[in-house]
Amino acid sequence: MMLATPAAGVVLILAWIYPSHALYFHIGETEKKCFIEEIPDETMVIGKYRTQLWDKLTDSFLAATPGLGMHVEIKDPDTKILLSRQYGSDGRFTFTSHTPGEHQICLHSNSTKMALFAGGKLRVHLDIQVGEHTNNYPEIAAKDKLTELQLRARQLLDQVEQIQKEQNYQRYREERFRMTSESTNQRVLWWSIAQTLILIVTGIWQMKHLKSFFEAKKLV
Repeated sequence: MMLATPAAGVVLILAWIYPSHALYFHIGETEKKCFIEEIPDETMVIGKYRTQLWDKLTDSFLAATPGLGMHVEIKDPDTKILLSRQYGSDGRFTFTSHTPGEHQICLHSNSTKMALFAGGKLRVHLDIQVGEHTNNYPEIAAKDKLTELQLRARQLLDQVEQIQKEQNYQRYREERFRMTSESTNQRVLWWSIAQTLILIVTGIWQMKHLKSFFEAKKLV
């Protein structure tokens, strides 16, 4: 179905920004999986995961036992640990970014404490929600007694706020890229000057050496 009005198109574009990321991956007994998420500053992130344990008898993944846990560690762009905590086989973690940039999300199991998982493999379903997608709007509407129009307006305001944060983050990236480019250009310039000076000094030394050689041979 096509959206007819320009306003509906704007809503579609806004909803496209910062969608949730759902995936699953396999993890070994002592293996650690890390993911990189680019996040603006002062942005909430919610991660939900669900684990399944490989069963050799049925040759399939079954719901993980309660004794199997996952350790979640979050690092900001400055490698500062924002979150480091042990959860159960199914869990939910939340953190707020304070520095814009690449955040590292790492998960690994406590398999060494559980003989059932020893030598096996685990499937982890991970869902990461960023920005306004972390809001539970039906719950907000019920709590604040909002009408459908008021709820839509609230969603648009949250999306606009997230877009502003994303624009600020893009400006931050552009500024850092410009500083890196200027630093690289300056280094290249000084290296070119150094190469030119080395060539000039080498040429002068060679000329003096040849002159001394010819004078020693009494050719000049």
